[in-house]
Amino acid sequence: MKLRPSSILLVDDNPGMIQVMGRMLSGLGELRFATSGATALQQLRAAAPDLVLLDAEMPGMSGYDVCEAMKAEPALADIPVIFVTAHSDTDFELKGLEAGAVDFIAKPVSEALLLARVRTQLRIKHLTDELRNIASIDGLTGVVNRRGFEESLQREWLAAMRDGTPMSLLLIDVDHFKLYNDRYGHPAGDACLRSVAQAMRDKLQRPGDLVARYGGEEFVVLLSRTPRAGAEHVAHRMLDAVEALGISHESSPTSGHLTVSIGIGCYDTDSACWIEQSGESRLVSTPQHGASDLVRSADLALYAAKGGGRAQAWRLDLGDVDSPSLAREIAPQSRLPQSRLAA
Repeated sequence: MKLRPSSILLVDDNPGMIQVMGRMLSGLGELRFATSGATALQQLRAAAPDLVLLDAEMPGMSGYDVCEAMKAEPALADIPVIFVTAHSDTDFELKGLEAGAVDFIAKPVSEALLLARVRTQLRIKHLTDELRNIASIDGLTGVVNRRGFEESLQREWLAAMRDGTPMSLLLIDVDHFKLYNDRYGHPAGDACLRSVAQAMRDKLQRPGDLVARYGGEEFVVLLSRTPRAGAEHVAHRMLDAVEALGISHESSPTSGHLTVSIGIGCYDTDSACWIEQSGESRLVSTPQHGASDLVRSADLALYAAKGGGRAQAWRLDLGDVDSPSLAREIAPQSRLPQSRLAA
């Protein structure tokens, strides 16, 4: 099996030990380093590696503390941890396993043993990731399925709460899709959904943005670190992209070609629930607001878009999720003209 390039984080308060293990592991992939538990967590949150080699005993935040913190965060919980420790007695191993480690390596480190165990854990990690990816893909359209979306939503929401960053979400519904199926048949309907999914995926410009099939003819676009203005721009791109497909829909009361309606849910500095703290804007999770409310605000905005005539996008702020009448259509004049789409 040909594995993709791996990333390994070495964590030890002894720089000399990091150098020794780094030389032993050279050639296995990208090696990153941290000399404290707090720095290790910062690196893990910035870019999750495939494997962590973690010194069990460090001053301040120990390796056990780091491992327990990782297992408490959904984005980090599945990263395998191998403890590197000078202790080899059963109590230390049990403590590490209880914290969530997958293996132990005793100091002084044997190069042959280190390489064998690291290769084994990387192989398991890559296989697990591949199975997880397969399980999270919608079989018809090839985009992420609802399960994959919900996992990503929870992960990105927690990151937004932690980092104080905005977040937006688009719910997209293919207009009059039942009428389309009735006129052209289900095979044509399946082909239509595939085309729509591909067109929307092609319009996402950042690696972290995600389009998923939410169910039936509904899609969802997750936009982390995106305020309402950015979400509105993406919504216009989605509306234009589907219209540019030029898929005939002669049974549609809205248009002679296929269109979509979009609801935008947003959470940013303009939200009433955005809290100012210590002179800096920061998202604060409260019992009244959560990731599910962001989905609900987008769903209510989508309902308003349909009621407003379809083939358009409406927005509802997360803070107004209990007041759906506050949903507003986003300005259609900012959409790109058809000539720009063909350019």
